[in-house]
Amino acid sequence: MGKKPAYKVLVVDDDEAILELLKYNLDKEGYEVKIANNGSLGVEIARKFKPELVLLDIMMPHMDGVEACRQLRAMPDLINTFIVFLTARSEEYSEVAAFDVGADDYITKPIKPRALMSRIQALFRRDSKGKLPASQITVGDLLIDRSSYTIKIKGREVNLPKKEFELLFFLAQNPNKVFSRDDLLQNIWGADVYVLARTVDVHIRKVREKIGDDYITTVKGVGYKFNLS
Repeated sequence: MGKKPAYKVLVVDDDEAILELLKYNLDKEGYEVKIANNGSLGVEIARKFKPELVLLDIMMPHMDGVEACRQLRAMPDLINTFIVFLTARSEEYSEVAAFDVGADDYITKPIKPRALMSRIQALFRRDSKGKLPASQITVGDLLIDRSSYTIKIKGREVNLPKKEFELLFFLAQNPNKVFSRDDLLQNIWGADVYVLARTVDVHIRKVREKIGDDYITTVKGVGYKFNLS
């Protein structure tokens, strides 16, 4: 039996010392690694390399990490790719901006290699356990296809980043049930990833922008639910 292919990881950072540190530790863990020292180059490498994980700085020349993330999330081949920000920016608005463009996690520097490797392993482990059998949910004009990560509204295909899709699919699987922000963070992001509760609100807003306001209701002071008439 052949050896299982290694996960592919792309590291994008303008600090050469950090690139070397992360590449060394990722290589040691058996990942297939490529590096880039600016956002524009990172996007070009990702287009061909098709990584399962991108570790991304925010402040970089040529293209910052937020714009790079936005462009990566627009690539159909990277719909299932994890994007994790590694940055010295600790302000809340920077974190919100990162999740707003589709980040899966946000880690502030300085980097602790062993802790980071553990976070990465947890991401891949949860993703592996979380894969569901091929299934579809149809509500009115909305079709959600878990096998292909596609959404269709009146036959028109709509692209959602991975976390937005998983959030919608989870709510649609549990129609008319109200989930708090903490419930959704636990089920979509998992206990191993620390993100702000505001992240759920950002993702719900993004989903509504793409599919309309009729499907997900805000229950004031409690959380969100998927409407099934």
